[in-house]
Amino acid sequence: MKNKELFPSPNPLSGVVNVPGDKSISHRAVMFGSMATGITRVDNFLDGEDCMRTVNAFRSLGVRINKEESTLIIHGNGASSLAEPLTPLYFGNSGTTARLMLGVLAALPFFTAAYGDKSLTKRPMDRVVDPLTQMGASFEGRNNGCNLPLAFRGGGLKGICYTLPVKSAQVKSAVLLAGLFAEGETKVIEKTTTRDHTENMLHAFGADITRNKNQTVITNKKSLKSVDVFVPGDISSAAFFLAAATIVPESTITLRNVGLNETRTGIIDVMGNMGAKLEITNEQTVSGERIGDITVSYGELNGIVIDGDIIPRLIDEIPVIALLATQAEGTTIIRDASELRFKETDRIAAVVDVLSALGAKIEATDDGMIIHGKTKLTGGHAASYDDHRIAMMIAIASLITEGKVILDDEACIAISYPDFFDDLNSVIG
Repeated sequence: MKNKELFPSPNPLSGVVNVPGDKSISHRAVMFGSMATGITRVDNFLDGEDCMRTVNAFRSLGVRINKEESTLIIHGNGASSLAEPLTPLYFGNSGTTARLMLGVLAALPFFTAAYGDKSLTKRPMDRVVDPLTQMGASFEGRNNGCNLPLAFRGGGLKGICYTLPVKSAQVKSAVLLAGLFAEGETKVIEKTTTRDHTENMLHAFGADITRNKNQTVITNKKSLKSVDVFVPGDISSAAFFLAAATIVPESTITLRNVGLNETRTGIIDVMGNMGAKLEITNEQTVSGERIGDITVSYGELNGIVIDGDIIPRLIDEIPVIALLATQAEGTTIIRDASELRFKETDRIAAVVDVLSALGAKIEATDDGMIIHGKTKLTGGHAASYDDHRIAMMIAIASLITEGKVILDDEACIAISYPDFFDDLNSVIG
C-alpha cells in the first residue's frame, strides 16, 4: 500500500479525454466471442484488471485470445469446444466476471470451481445461484452456496420464467446466459429496466432472443456466430471528468466517443436536473450501441432528490454524484440505492465516511444518503476502501479542497481505469 498526495488544481481544467472502453461491454464481448464460432475482434477493449479476469477465465477453458494494443482477437470454436479447466478459476475482484460466468459454467457439462479475492468472497452470489438452481444446476459453496468459493458440475439445465427480485443486470445476464444452453424457453421479467448490454450483444451474435417491454426470452435454438465489436467509452469512467469540469471554476472538458445507452445515462439526466452545463454532439450508433461526445463546463448546481427507476441507470456513478451534491446549493437526497451496500465495498458507508473526512455534511440512510450543500472541502487523509470508484472520487474531490488530500492506495483504480491519473493530469495542465 502506498499513499498518494493529491493537490487542488491551480488552474481551470481544459482539454479532450478519450475515456477507456466500457467495462460492462468489454466483459460481455469476451464471453460471447469465446462462445461463438469464428474470429471476433473487440476494438477499444478495456484491459483493466476486472476484464482481464474474464479473458483469463476463458483462456483456462481453452479459448485462444490475443491482444494487440487496444484490440482483442478471440478465436472462437463454439461453446461445445470449451474444456474443463485444470485448476479453479480465479475471478479476483470482479463481480461481473463471477456472476455472469456462473450462468455460463452452470450450463457446461463438466466440473468447475471458482473463487475470488477477499472482497469478492464477501459479495452475495445466492442471487445468481438461486435461479440457476431452479434451472437444474447444483452448487456447493460457502454459506450453502451464497458465497465464493463455489464448485459445481454443469449441464442439463431447463428453461424457467424468472422475475428479478433485485434490480441487477448481472443477475438478469446470468440467467439469460444459462438460458442460451437450457432446454426450452427461458424468460426473465424485470420490474425496473436495468442495463441491456447483454441483450444487445446476444442479438448481434445471433442468439434466439426477443424483448418485449420488461420481458426477455431466450432459447438454445441458435448458436452464436462471431461479429466485430467496437466498445464505446465507459460513461462510468467519463462521470469523473464530467464532475471535475462542473466543480472546478472556469473549466471545460470534452469526452470523446462515450457510450450513451439509455440504460446507463442516468448521470447525464441527474446532472442536467442539478443545473450542470452539458452538451452532446456527434451522436451515432456503432455495434448496436449509441455513442457521442460530451462537453461539460463549470456551473452552479442545485440539490435534488434522486430515487426510483433512475437508480439502476446510475448506480455506479453515485459516489461521484454525492461529491457533486456537496457543491450544490441546498440538500440532495439519494434513496432506493440499497444495492450500493453490495458492491466492491459498502459504498453508502464508504462515500459518507470519505466525504465526511473531507469536510462534507453528509449522512447515511438505509438505502442511500443525504448531502447538505454547498460546503467547502478541507483535505486530509482519505481511504479508498480498495474500491476503484471511491478512489477516483477522492481524486476528483482533491481538485477543490483547501489543502492536500492523501489517498491511502491508488492501486485499485487499475480495475477499471489504468490510465486515470495520466488523463486527469492532461486536463489539469
